[in-house]
Amino acid sequence: MRHNNKTPVSALSKDIEMKLLQSFAPAALLLCTCATAQSPLPDIRINDTDVFPESITATASGAVISGSTKGVVYRAEPGAAQAQPWIRHNDANGILSILGVLADDKSNTLWLCSAPNFFGPERSQGVTAVKTFELDTGKFKSSYDFPAPAGTCNDITIAADGTAYASDTGNGRLFMLKPGATALALAGSDPALVGIDGLAFSSDGTLYVNNVRSQQLFRVALNTDGTMGGITELKVSHTLGGPDGMRLISGNRFIQAESTIGRLSIVEINGDTATMTILRDDLESAPGATVVGNTVYVAKTQIKYLLDPALKGQQAPPAILYAVPLP
Repeated sequence: MRHNNKTPVSALSKDIEMKLLQSFAPAALLLCTCATAQSPLPDIRINDTDVFPESITATASGAVISGSTKGVVYRAEPGAAQAQPWIRHNDANGILSILGVLADDKSNTLWLCSAPNFFGPERSQGVTAVKTFELDTGKFKSSYDFPAPAGTCNDITIAADGTAYASDTGNGRLFMLKPGATALALAGSDPALVGIDGLAFSSDGTLYVNNVRSQQLFRVALNTDGTMGGITELKVSHTLGGPDGMRLISGNRFIQAESTIGRLSIVEINGDTATMTILRDDLESAPGATVVGNTVYVAKTQIKYLLDPALKGQQAPPAILYAVPLP
C-alpha cells in the first residue's frame, strides 16, 4: 500500500488507536462503575460470641447495624464482611438487652429498644425504654422509659414528620415520641395488638404492624394528632410463623422476617390483601431483616442455645447476617 503523506504507517496506527481509546473510555468507565455498583454484597459475620441478634437496620450509605441480647450494638461498614462491636452497655446509657434497632439518617439517630434480659441474670432488671444515639458516632443521646405497666419495647419506626413509634409487645400498646418531646405518649392500645412486634410505614404514610403471637398483619389508622384510630386485619397469602422485623422496600412492598419458622419474604399490600413472595425459608429462626440497595440482609439467630436445656451454656455458632438478592 502506498501513502502520499509523510506520516509513517506505524504513527497512523497509533493515532487511530488513541482516538478509539478516547472515544470508548467514557463508556468503559461507565461499564466498570455499573459492574462495581451491582457486585453482590457479602454475608456479614458478627465478630463476637453469643450475640443472638434480634433486629437489624441499615444506614443510607449501606452500613449494617445489629443489636444483641448481650446489650452490644454491632456495625459493619458498607460492603464489609464483618460487623464489629460499636456501642456497649454502660452505666450512662443503661442498655439492658437490645431488641429493635432503627437507623434514621434524617435526624442522625440510631433508635433502639432496650428491655430486661429474659435470659439473665445479667441486665435482667430494669425498665424497658427507647434509647437514642448519634448515628455517625454512636454517642449516647437520650432515654425514654415505657410507662407502667411493665412492657417490652420490641421495634421502632419513624413517620414522615419525625414522630417515632414503638411497639409494646406484652401489653398491646403503641407509643409515640414526637420531635422535641421529652417523654413517650400512648398512641393507642387494643387487645388485638397483644403480641405486636414489627411495624413500618408505607411510602404513602400508612402504618402496618404484625403480631408475633397471633400470626396476624394489621393496618393501623392514625388520627391527625398521631394517635391510633381503627385497626384492620389483612388477609395474608401464607400462614405466618412468628412475624417479626419489617422494613419498607418501596411503595406498599415490605421485607418481613418470621422468627418461628425462619422465613424471609417480600410482602406486597393491596387494599386488605397481603401477598407474600418467599425469598428464603431455611433460616431456622429469622427475627430481623433490612434492605441495602438490591440486597436484603436477614439475621439468623441460634436462639435454641438460650432455650434448649441440652444446649444452654454451650457456645453458639457465629451470628451471621445473610445477604439475599432482592428481586
